[in-house]
Amino acid sequence: MARLWFRSALLPEGWAEGVALDVREGRIAALESGVPARPGDETGGIALPGLPNLHSHAFQRAMAGLAECRSGHEDSFWTWREVMYRFVARMAPEDVEAVAAQAYVEMLEAGFTRVGEFHYLHHAPDGRAYADPAEMAGRIAAAAAEAGIGLTLLPVFYAHGGFGPGQGAPALPPTAGQRRFVSDPETFAAVMAGSRRAVADLRDCVVGLAPHSLRAATLAEIAAILPLAEGGPVHIHAAEQLREVEECRAATGARPVELLLDAAPVDARWCLIHATHVTPSETRGLARSGAVAGLCPITEANLGDGLFPLAAFQGAGGRFGIGSDSNVLIAAAEELRLLEYGQRLAGRVRGVATSARSASTGRALIEAALAGGGQALGRPAGLAPGQPADIVALDPDHPALAERSGDAWLDGFVFAARAGVIDRVWRAGARVVAQGRHHRREAVAARFRAALARLAA
Repeated sequence: MARLWFRSALLPEGWAEGVALDVREGRIAALESGVPARPGDETGGIALPGLPNLHSHAFQRAMAGLAECRSGHEDSFWTWREVMYRFVARMAPEDVEAVAAQAYVEMLEAGFTRVGEFHYLHHAPDGRAYADPAEMAGRIAAAAAEAGIGLTLLPVFYAHGGFGPGQGAPALPPTAGQRRFVSDPETFAAVMAGSRRAVADLRDCVVGLAPHSLRAATLAEIAAILPLAEGGPVHIHAAEQLREVEECRAATGARPVELLLDAAPVDARWCLIHATHVTPSETRGLARSGAVAGLCPITEANLGDGLFPLAAFQGAGGRFGIGSDSNVLIAAAEELRLLEYGQRLAGRVRGVATSARSASTGRALIEAALAGGGQALGRPAGLAPGQPADIVALDPDHPALAERSGDAWLDGFVFAARAGVIDRVWRAGARVVAQGRHHRREAVAARFRAALARLAA
């Protein structure tokens, strides 16, 4: 049993002062408010629930900033993807583990305490399976264990290189750059079984699955693999790019989100990643389904994807969460800030994400990301008895928070803070960040630099 005490804490019912948490086996066993700290308590300033990061490709952290030069063509997601394919072809299992550990350390320092790893790098560079089909999943599990982050592992089914050229045409074969990702249903079943073994010793781990996209998996294949989720989360990329929407419509007669809502069992277990290009009827249908919209504003801006219709989706009762996706920059507050700023720029209004529950934009964004991200990752987020003790403590003396209180702290955190605002982070009751620094930062960074040196050789 450990006891944590905070000057102030954001609880499900709102702000409370003098909050003590009894932690047993990684979970909040009891909670009291309005009490003083006791000798021996571990104390902190402003406590928030740890944020869920619902969409990550950890290996891409190694190429952050390396795809920012003009290619000589009209640059887009599709030209960026070719850079990624060339980069990933060089990565060995030990490189993936080192890069993922670095990404997860940075996530914890940024306030993310659980990650949804959309894991599609399964095979050797020549496309053949490793002796252990879940070799790479084991590396992701090892990285999560070293960093101490909560893991929702989402092994990805990826079978095709793209939509066929017209309705009824067969899907395109995978390209050489995609061969490390590709499985048939039988091979994927082995990956799933091995992945469950690989994470068996991780505390509080969740396993779901992820059909990569409708351009990489047919509806029939998705139906065949869904039982492998065993009730866990189901994530899928959908309608990220206009070209994807147009090719889907040419191949199937329907748009991606329209097709999923009509022909797949989309419900509250599902998370549609990006869903950038949706019509008003798709927006309403996605909200009615109970699925979460997985929004990744930094990556979506970096790739030039476009803007999700947040106001209309929230108005229809939709839920969303945030993810770091390509990990070009890992910053939880920046994801929320950019989400709101993109909506402001598009609509020329302010306070888009505010809700009936809160006039504070920062609080509305954080509470929505907690609810939607927790749902999408299969683990509710919040400071309450029975919940994992995943806690972020802000420094009340930081210039962006000083002389403020309550929701003004959250607005300062999201919109006005830079480095140093996060003081400590606990994951499952274990302190992994103190004074803004992860306890394994130096060792993990050394292995990350060594991996980069190998990849650059």
